Amino acid sequence: MGQIKTGNVLLLVFTVIAACAWAFPLYWAIVTSIKPESEVVAGTTFLPETLDISAYVFALLETNIVRWYINSIGTSVLITLIVIVISMMCGYALSQLVFPGRRALFLIVLASFMVPSQALVVSQFILMHKFGMVDSWAGIILPQVIIPVVVIVYKQFFDSVPRELREAAKLDGCSEFQILFKLYLPLNWGITAALSIITFIMSWNNFLWPFLVITSEEMMTITVGITQVGDAFGVKYARDMAIAVMAAMPVAIAYLVFQRRVTQAIMLSSGIKG
Repeated sequence: MGQIKTGNVLLLVFTVIAACAWAFPLYWAIVTSIKPESEVVAGTTFLPETLDISAYVFALLETNIVRWYINSIGTSVLITLIVIVISMMCGYALSQLVFPGRRALFLIVLASFMVPSQALVVSQFILMHKFGMVDSWAGIILPQVIIPVVVIVYKQFFDSVPRELREAAKLDGCSEFQILFKLYLPLNWGITAALSIITFIMSWNNFLWPFLVITSEEMMTITVGITQVGDAFGVKYARDMAIAVMAAMPVAIAYLVFQRRVTQAIMLSSGIKG
């Protein structure tokens, strides 16, 4: 019993230390953003001696952050909707329908995990350029609408549904789309909600691809736009931190509100069976 209690105490101490190590950069960013620039450069206190929100005023009035927010929200929402619909239909087809090449298609989806997304950016950029989609929402969205893990998670769910349910619906004259959206979709709202949240967060945080495909400041997403904020007289740490905090705030709020769903999505994606 003593060993168990000692182990619990050690685990608790380690958890607290790890949590503090994770939270400290976030705390430092917030504190830095509400300090005067002179106090930030001095770097003598962990708490602001003078509360100064001029960095946030600058971010709202002197940058295109509102436009960047609109671009990020718009592209992330559209990516999420398209990913969920396409992945659900693909998972349903791989699980429930019988057609030539189904096994090969499933193996291709599995094999796509071995290809890092960064390895595809050159070919994707060439395609977007040929299609005339550089510096547009379509250029941001299209290369991000295929996420194999979402397809696999949906396939796992559909595999677990009794086939008698689909056969009964077919006898009642339902089409495949009716079975999917009117019968199966209500059964997996929890999975769909979890995958939607995690997909939205991933697309919101994506930096590399929007950075490559967007060339004008008006079309930038928030993750790319914050890199464009500068000053002719050097780095302004408080301003940079304020804009970074504002960029991360929507995702942080979404995570806090939907923490259980995000955790569920991570568990679903990490529990994939071959």
